[in-house]
Amino acid sequence: MQSKKNAYEVVIVGGGAAGLTAALILGRSRRSVLVVDAGEPRNAPAAHMHGFPSRDGMPPAEFLAEVRREITEYGVELIRDRVTAAEPDGSGEFEVTLADGGRVHARRLVIATGLVDELPDIPGLAERWGDDVIHCPFCHGYEVRDRAIAVLYRKETAIHQALLFSSLSSDVTLFLNGADEDDLPDEHWQTLAAAGVSVVSGKVDGIEVTDDRVSGVRIEGGRVFPRAVVVVPTVMVPRDSLLSALGARTKDTPAGPFVEVDPTGLTTVPGVWAVGNATGPAEQVVNAASAGYRAGATLHAQLLHTDLEREVARRRAGVFSPEGERAVARARRAAVGA
Repeated sequence: MQSKKNAYEVVIVGGGAAGLTAALILGRSRRSVLVVDAGEPRNAPAAHMHGFPSRDGMPPAEFLAEVRREITEYGVELIRDRVTAAEPDGSGEFEVTLADGGRVHARRLVIATGLVDELPDIPGLAERWGDDVIHCPFCHGYEVRDRAIAVLYRKETAIHQALLFSSLSSDVTLFLNGADEDDLPDEHWQTLAAAGVSVVSGKVDGIEVTDDRVSGVRIEGGRVFPRAVVVVPTVMVPRDSLLSALGARTKDTPAGPFVEVDPTGLTTVPGVWAVGNATGPAEQVVNAASAGYRAGATLHAQLLHTDLEREVARRRAGVFSPEGERAVARARRAAVGA
């Protein structure tokens, strides 16, 4: 961690894969960058991350530590703090307030604050989250292959999840968790049957754990179905309070409203980019890093052209006289000749 200055070209809020990758690209472009990291990565409960080439199976904390080391080599500053407010200063730039009471100025902002997974209120579920209670077939599905898998029902996602996990195990059961069987249309029943997914009615009452491992799913009435893994439909809530306060527009997604961004991460607020899970639920580590790369490259180019346009305007306004311009040109020719 380094001491912060008072002004930066870019302040990045959030120190996960997306924010750190944006910082890496900007640092390599010799921009002054501050990363403010609250230290709350979404994948902290997971022992390993997957799907990132050359880093598959790496513990998330080790991955972040390595990228933090890399960005400091390019002069990027990183502090452990929380941004409590980011306000336009009237010139197209921003004043950023930190939880420790400090304030810094930013020409541009990158919001990479991620999201929070809210779990259903089922006894035993939270304690196993990130271990044998999971939510993503691509993040952790291979590691639970061929095991007895329970998928808890949620209207928006459960059928899709059950079908995806059926390609990893021949023993997948969908627990309706209080939903009416009539809520599932005929085509869903037919597809589940074709995939070999069984269905259990009744509300889930708790998760059974034996020897520090999931051993079953208990439904109301006390019946327990032996299971080794529980796939849970989380409610994914973006940490978007800063974006909301800045007036960024949102868009509807199957997981709820998320900030609207263009392909580079630019929000509807000029000068404000958003990357990673702050922009959508499907941004895994590799996707988040890619988004951070695009945002960082775009930001550097935008700042460069903004500064050049200002310089050209100044010259056109006569800030530099023709005599001065000629003197600069002569000095440059002399230097080259030397």
